[in-house]
Amino acid sequence: MQKLIRIQKEDNVAVALIDLAKGDRLQFEGEELVILTHTKAKHKVTLVDLLPDDTIYMYGVLVGKAVTPINRGGLLTTDNVKHQVNPVKEKTASVSWTPPSVDKWKDRTFMGYHRPDGQVGTANVWLFFPLVFCENRNIEVLKDIFEKELSIGKVSQQQQLLRNLISGNTSQVNVENENNSTRSLENIEVKFITHQGGCGGIRQDSETLAKLLAGYVKNPNVAGATVLSLGCQNLQVDIFKKALSNIDDKLEKPVLIYEQQQLGTVDHMLNTIIKESFEAIKKANEIERKPAPISKLKMGLECGGSDGFSGISANPALGYASDILAALGGSPILSEFPELCGVEQELVNRCVHDADGQRFMQLMKDYEKSAENVGSGFDMNPSPGNIKDGLITDAMKSAGAAKKGGTSPVEAVLDYAEYVTKPGLNLLCTPGNDVESTTGLVGSGANIVLFTTGLGTPTGNPIAPVLKVSSNTILAERMPDIIDIDTGAVIRGEKSIPEMGEEIMEYVIKVASGEVISKADQLGQDDFIPWKRGVSL
Repeated sequence: MQKLIRIQKEDNVAVALIDLAKGDRLQFEGEELVILTHTKAKHKVTLVDLLPDDTIYMYGVLVGKAVTPINRGGLLTTDNVKHQVNPVKEKTASVSWTPPSVDKWKDRTFMGYHRPDGQVGTANVWLFFPLVFCENRNIEVLKDIFEKELSIGKVSQQQQLLRNLISGNTSQVNVENENNSTRSLENIEVKFITHQGGCGGIRQDSETLAKLLAGYVKNPNVAGATVLSLGCQNLQVDIFKKALSNIDDKLEKPVLIYEQQQLGTVDHMLNTIIKESFEAIKKANEIERKPAPISKLKMGLECGGSDGFSGISANPALGYASDILAALGGSPILSEFPELCGVEQELVNRCVHDADGQRFMQLMKDYEKSAENVGSGFDMNPSPGNIKDGLITDAMKSAGAAKKGGTSPVEAVLDYAEYVTKPGLNLLCTPGNDVESTTGLVGSGANIVLFTTGLGTPTGNPIAPVLKVSSNTILAERMPDIIDIDTGAVIRGEKSIPEMGEEIMEYVIKVASGEVISKADQLGQDDFIPWKRGVSL
């Protein structure tokens, strides 16, 4: 097995594919390389002697500078390397792209839920949500009622364990056999989300939340929605209705809105909601899956718990799948702007429209400035887990993370809560926070999300399947309950990036068609956290 890899010919560092011991002598690219320090897999060693202020390149881009001398074969650490990126200029190259061959995909379809506006869902969900956190309790009450009576929730192993302990029965019970309940409505999912917004913060946050929630209603995975309002909050019903109208002034989905301060008692309000929502849910249950072209997929591209292999296996493989989708007329969506720091020039050059390149840079500058205003910055983005597994600068992390977006032209640049309307690669401004970013991707129309990870993460979403793609097989074997796709074969040299990318695309079609349930959905991981940019007032 190969022990080191230089990702691009311009790179002056290499990634260890296995643990290397101090004193190991390797034949690398026709020359002997002596490992000077014990180097764990995923970490980097320098291929040249570096002096203080010498630049470090990975993925063909600047990712840092040396702050102390590092001899050839030495280990890169947070002590001897600091974050550094090149300044971004105006567009320096014209857009050119050679798409992958998609002949085998052109006539392929997935089985989806067709909506009146032409979008196609990978799921059929009736969604309950509040406009303000004051209604969270009522949402939770409704969730308990609907899930019990519609037999949506099954008894988990942990619930059964506690029941056994309470009853004094310590024998192991097969939970699968005890959960033979059937769903009352087979063709619709009923989901519930809560949040801490809608009032108490700056008005702009409430307006952004309105746009985000309108995006969830617009998302093709949603058949309709029940919306709860208190009445006196910042996020007024009229603001939400305006956001709905702005996103689709001809929305042909049922949206039931209830305001507690107008309806009176809790019992009266809940009884009214249950009666009217159930009738609408029964009607939505009549919608069935039908064939749809792959171009109807809007695929969110996300990463979290990344490691030193993410940019070598999972991310570029997902990038290849993204290119397939873009070539077919679908919409891959690349998010997490703090994790694009250092690759801005490449992305600006890939923008089809100059105005989008300018907007991308302005969003990046505004975002970083807001971080600096509170004493932080993009250079502080890598988490302790990232650093432990080889991602020691933000630029190094970003250069690998950007590989999820493949090589296709950028067709549009969007701010948080703006909806995707153009086919091709879209850039969406979100934070690097896993759940906030995934929440934003789905609010912008993603009907499926591909989420790469090297360390493991349980993130999911209430209305869109979130598929976890592991960068290494060790993770896939250690956490099989959360990993859907393992790209470790790329690290072992058993599969190429295109081969792995095509496997990912095949799996996406199966999940989009309802043939396979994502691990996140199996575990009921319905995470929803809106990005709050302002302060609380």
